[in-house]
Amino acid sequence: MQARRAAAQANTGDRIVATNRRARHDYDIVDTLECGMVLTGSEVKSLRSNHAQIADAYARVEDGELWLFAMHIPAWKFAVGFGSHEPDRRRKLLVHRQELHRWDSQLRTQPLTMVPLSVYFSHGQAKVSLALARGRTQYDRRHALAEREARREMDRAAKQSGRFDH
Repeated sequence: MQARRAAAQANTGDRIVATNRRARHDYDIVDTLECGMVLTGSEVKSLRSNHAQIADAYARVEDGELWLFAMHIPAWKFAVGFGSHEPDRRRKLLVHRQELHRWDSQLRTQPLTMVPLSVYFSHGQAKVSLALARGRTQYDRRHALAEREARREMDRAAKQSGRFDH
């Protein structure tokens, strides 16, 4: 009995299903938010099998609700008939009303977009980490890459000289 309880507690941790690695390269992240997703049973089964693509996905506010577009969750191979789902359908995101209003006002006043950073399971529920982001120009991308490389070089030099405190 205790072994089952321990195994159940171990499974409650976050498990990442998909990440959008290009988002942090193409955008400056202004703010992040954890959202729940409204999914069908076959979508959840497919996500638990680590099948999802969010590279081209984006979110929008429509009629006072938050929706995720262009997220691809392939059909679960064991779902037949009406149990399967449309892979590229829009999915409703669950978020607190105050957060939605705050983000919507920022989207209306600034040139920002909402992009998903990752899809994961937290305590058995599918979640998406959504970012409020500002697009980078080619120059900004190169500049960020140069800063990252300079920081790595400084860390390496400090580590070799013995002055690195980590």
